[in-house]
Amino acid sequence: MPAKLEHLRRIVRDMGQVLVACSGGVDSSFLLKVAAGELQANAIALTTRSPTAVDEDFEVAVRLAHELGVRHIVVDADELAIANYAANPTNRCYFCKSELWTRLGAVARARGMATVIDGTNADDLGEHRPGLAAASERGIRSPLAELGWTKAMVRDAARELGIPVWDAPAAPCLSSRIRYGLGITPGRLRQVELGEAYLRSLGVTGDLRVRHRGESASIEAEASQMGRLSDHWPRIEAHFVELGFERVELDRRGYRRGSLLEPSPLAG
Repeated sequence: MPAKLEHLRRIVRDMGQVLVACSGGVDSSFLLKVAAGELQANAIALTTRSPTAVDEDFEVAVRLAHELGVRHIVVDADELAIANYAANPTNRCYFCKSELWTRLGAVARARGMATVIDGTNADDLGEHRPGLAAASERGIRSPLAELGWTKAMVRDAARELGIPVWDAPAAPCLSSRIRYGLGITPGRLRQVELGEAYLRSLGVTGDLRVRHRGESASIEAEASQMGRLSDHWPRIEAHFVELGFERVELDRRGYRRGSLLEPSPLAG
């Protein structure tokens, strides 16, 4: 790992000046920590604030930039104003990232910075991520993916560097919880956010998703949390009805990425 980390540091150092897209997740937080250490004032963090993002992640990004002493730019974004995004096709992320990287590129050029980098890791390359094409088209660099850093490697290195979110569950945008083809609205985003927050308040830990399927919802969690969810199930059902769902189901297959590309467990 020390050799791998030194290689990453050298690559970042050779970039000279970078704008780091920092979401507050472990990947981008780790990358920002490395960039700040190597480039000091020549590393700038940029975080978008939007209705599709979890507030806690935004706060993590703000705190980290402050602790590292790097300049932090906050850009307000409204993905729901992008028609192709709000319609929620399977390539929804492409339209979001096209807008995002275009804006970040403009910010970087205005400050004389030639390189924008993000926290995409090697594991991400094998998943359904239409946004990667938008990044490639706009010349965004992903040092972690380029050097073969997996999620596990990032977490180990982040722990060694003392990054508080080293073991935080992955937290993609709230839109990723909404069934493809079902329009993304502020109300549906709020249902997902409040549903997951309620489950966390019951002590559910690890990877967790409330999948919005229209009138219904399904809950995915790690195998170790199934007992806790079952114990609280009557309360959970009642709360999800209050949130506006007609019914909710515990998906016994557990949490997994890309599950909305699978047939619905509530079908029929």
